[in-house]
Amino acid sequence: MNYRLIGKYMGHILLVEGIFLLPAIAVAAAYREPQSARAIAIAALLTLLPGVLLSCIRSHRSISMSEGFVVCALGWIVLSLFGALPFYISREIPRYIDCWFETVSGFTTTGSSILTEVEGMSHGLLYWRSFTHWIGGMGVLVFLLAILPLAKGDGEPFNLMKAESPGPSVGKLVPKISTTAKITYIIYFVMTVVMIAVLLFEGMPLFDAVLNSFGTAGTGGFAIKNNSIAAYPSQVVQMTIAVFMALFGVNFSVYYLMLSKKWKDALMNEEFRWYWGIMLGASLLIAGNVFLKSFYPADFGQAFRDSFFSVSSVMTTTGFCTADFDKWPEFSRYMLLLVMCIGASAGSTGGGMKVSRVLLLFKHLRTQMCQMIHPRRVRSVRMDKRRVENSVMFGTTAYLAAYLIIMTLSLLIVSLDGKGFETTFSAVVCTFNNIGPGLGMVGPTGNFSAFSDLSKFVLSVDMLFGRLEIFPLLFLISPEVWTRKQLKTRVVPS
Repeated sequence: MNYRLIGKYMGHILLVEGIFLLPAIAVAAAYREPQSARAIAIAALLTLLPGVLLSCIRSHRSISMSEGFVVCALGWIVLSLFGALPFYISREIPRYIDCWFETVSGFTTTGSSILTEVEGMSHGLLYWRSFTHWIGGMGVLVFLLAILPLAKGDGEPFNLMKAESPGPSVGKLVPKISTTAKITYIIYFVMTVVMIAVLLFEGMPLFDAVLNSFGTAGTGGFAIKNNSIAAYPSQVVQMTIAVFMALFGVNFSVYYLMLSKKWKDALMNEEFRWYWGIMLGASLLIAGNVFLKSFYPADFGQAFRDSFFSVSSVMTTTGFCTADFDKWPEFSRYMLLLVMCIGASAGSTGGGMKVSRVLLLFKHLRTQMCQMIHPRRVRSVRMDKRRVENSVMFGTTAYLAAYLIIMTLSLLIVSLDGKGFETTFSAVVCTFNNIGPGLGMVGPTGNFSAFSDLSKFVLSVDMLFGRLEIFPLLFLISPEVWTRKQLKTRVVPS
């Protein structure tokens, strides 16, 4: 294991985090919040100092695949540990385990919260809390690859990007991974700015527009109002956020194809079509269900708007709310649980299992059944008319196995709190899939403050498992990875 290179990457991650804390100081100062500004400044200093020291480490080796996974997992843990400091130092969240939970939820774009009165927080910390969504949505290592020439050659950037990018496989938009990272972040930044401009045009205050756009772009869903998006009565504003949530749940490679004027390739993308089909289909089914059950007895339009917003929110794993769907009929609630697990597209800022992975599993099941019926016929799984490599299928089935095992263990531990099956199950599902609100006590009007410290820790780890797609964290805790002898590699000047 190349400890020097891992330490160097930790330093760069802390440097980036420390720099990102500086705008929060400016926000606190602008709103005349000296205590908040002081706390954030101290946290920034404590983050930048080790960042500068670790960044000075020199290493002449290129990073391997396993080391890339370790850097990714360890980086997100370090990011969250230091990112929790502003909340703890300011004492606006008095207990560090709660600060850790809130920060992990922010960076992993989950949106689950322990806060019972979010509007009581200072503007500076509200800004930092929402900004963690934005940087976590696309990934801090992808950001580093986009702005800094850290990695050597093209193998090292790929190893880092593969570890952090969501989905069953990582593809290049262009030949160089670093250029792919830049293009992705440019699209991400431009879409965020466009959303801020649209919300401002629709009458939302600047502070609210920026923070709600951060939460939407990162598909995180930290609300800055106690009633979430329902606090904004404008149906135009609500539908704007619903549409942008859905857009940020699309694979960003589709947007690149559109910008490259390859419209046919973009629109014929199999995952893209299934993503919109599932979202619109689920919205119509839920709208019909709540309308027929007299939740919206005279207004099917409002029923569809609330159902589309809720489906868009939970499927993209954003977590914003305009209606308390925990009070809806069982069919609608369980339909929402289903789309929670399916999640958004691979290569997006959304969480969940990903539409492409679910498609691959169904295609693999169909292929295996056909193979049993016709043993001599050779069949392969195909996506977008291309054969899916066996390594991708092996990784997909391994992911599903790990997903079920970790979820089962989490359920057993969290059930010790005795909160009831609905609350316990949905708490694990919504944190593991980076969604935010669940059902029962953790529904749209609830929070996670009532859970024990052990459960909060387990649910925080589940958020990291979900955001990093399980394997980086498994690499981090695998003794074999740490004890394996470092293979000799070609020396490259740093």
